Amino acid sequence: MSGSWPQRDHPHLHTGNCQITSPATNAYNCLAWAAGNSKQWWDPNGLYYWPKGVPREVTLDAVLQVYERLGFGICVGGELEVGFDKIAIFVKEIGPRIIPTHAARQLESGEWTSKLGACEDISHNPVVAMEKSNTFCLVPSRPSKWRTRINQLWAHYFPAAPECSPRE
Repeated sequence: MSGSWPQRDHPHLHTGNCQITSPATNAYNCLAWAAGNSKQWWDPNGLYYWPKGVPREVTLDAVLQVYERLGFGICVGGELEVGFDKIAIFVKEIGPRIIPTHAARQLESGEWTSKLGACEDISHNPVVAMEKSNTFCLVPSRPSKWRTRINQLWAHYFPAAPECSPRE
C-alpha cells in the first residue's frame, strides 16, 4: 500500500496495519470524517465550517465541545464496546498547550477509520497506528442508539451540515 500522505506525518502507518478505503479528496478532513461527515472541511480558523457556539480555536476543549454536541463523552479506552460509537482525538503537547492533531472513528469491526488531511481515508488497526511518538489520544464515546437521533441533532446544532447515515 502506498498512500499519498507524507510518511513523516504518519510514520507508524504501514501495509500491515492500514488499508486505503477512499481516494484522496480535499472535500473533508479528519474532524468531519470522525463525526460521519464527508461533505465539509471542519476547521476553527474561520475559512471552513465550524459549529456555532463552539470557540473558533485549535484547542482540545473546542474539539471536545464539537463532539459533545453530537452526544460523545470521554470514556476509558479505545477497545471495541458493543453499543458504543467511539472517536479517538490525537493531541500533541507543545509547551504548556495541548493541541488536537487528528481524529479517528472506530468501526463496528473494531478497526479505526481516518481521513489523512486532503489525502486518502484509511482503515487501521490498532488506533495507535496513527500516533507519533509525542502524541496521545482521548476517546470520546456515545451510545450507538444516538444514531437514531443523529439527524435531528445535525439539524439543530449543525444546520449547514448534511445528514448522517446510520451504520449498516
